[in-house]
Amino acid sequence: MGEKKGWDNAFTATELHGTVKGSPSYAGALSFMRRKYTRDLAGVDVAVTGIPLDLATSHRPGARFGPRAIRAATPGISWERPWPWDFDPFDRLAVVDYGDCEFDYGAPETIVPFIEKHIAGILERGAASLVLGGDHFVTYPVLKAYAAHHGPLSLVHFDAHSDTWSEKTKRLDHGTMFYHAVKDGLVDDKHSAQIGLRTTNDEPMRFNILDARWVHEYGPEAAAKKVLGFVGDKKVYLTFDIDCLDPSFAPGTGTPVCGGLSTHQALEIIRGLEGIDIVGMDIMEVAPAYDVGEITALAGASLAAEILCLYATNRHRQENT
Repeated sequence: MGEKKGWDNAFTATELHGTVKGSPSYAGALSFMRRKYTRDLAGVDVAVTGIPLDLATSHRPGARFGPRAIRAATPGISWERPWPWDFDPFDRLAVVDYGDCEFDYGAPETIVPFIEKHIAGILERGAASLVLGGDHFVTYPVLKAYAAHHGPLSLVHFDAHSDTWSEKTKRLDHGTMFYHAVKDGLVDDKHSAQIGLRTTNDEPMRFNILDARWVHEYGPEAAAKKVLGFVGDKKVYLTFDIDCLDPSFAPGTGTPVCGGLSTHQALEIIRGLEGIDIVGMDIMEVAPAYDVGEITALAGASLAAEILCLYATNRHRQENT
């Protein structure tokens, strides 16, 4: 019996482009979307990397298992290009699974610089990162690396929480890191957007907020148009906390909040952001211990694939102008 393309592609791949077909979703070595598992970034456009940190969570732990869960959910959607896009992102982008960032959880003071160095190493070799978290604090050291490389960024932030509560000590906290990102000059809050919020913060800084009620009333298309107007031609980092989704669509997360977006609404907003100058991206706060039927992990995997399509449209446009 001849060898089928796709069996254990994580280790046997010789080509970085193209969707991997012919591999059963229930078997084989797991990597993100069956991409090659490698630390060689020669010719790579996007490195998918997990950062399994949940030391900064304020409620239920478990997001350290998020990268593994998202990867495990991807074979079921990796057999064909993401719908309804009319192109395959893996035809346009060379994407690899870069593995996970290792850090010493027993030395918290080393975590931020270690993650920052991990991401900086990817950027220095000409690739962008798609980060799989991990609690949302992870985005702070990632932004430090991106801002050092690109300058201050606009943030497109999907979440139930603003993550801009103020505090002075820069503790490991997944509710304060965007306050510090703005104060540190990593993020331009005036040209940033927060989507899906539904928790109280009376000091929202200058972020442009489309809360969950706004999205429910006006819809995904209007939300996407608003976001495009907020960020303009700025370089954008897109961060998606899975608790932006209502717990009925994403129960497997550490701080669920009722009244959130549906998976459909979130996907449609992302599709509507075509033309945005996205330079980096992440999916955060998937905690599989609280999941039901892996629907949260599947949502995370689907959103990650959708964001890759968005990134691919930006790259394609830049290369053809």
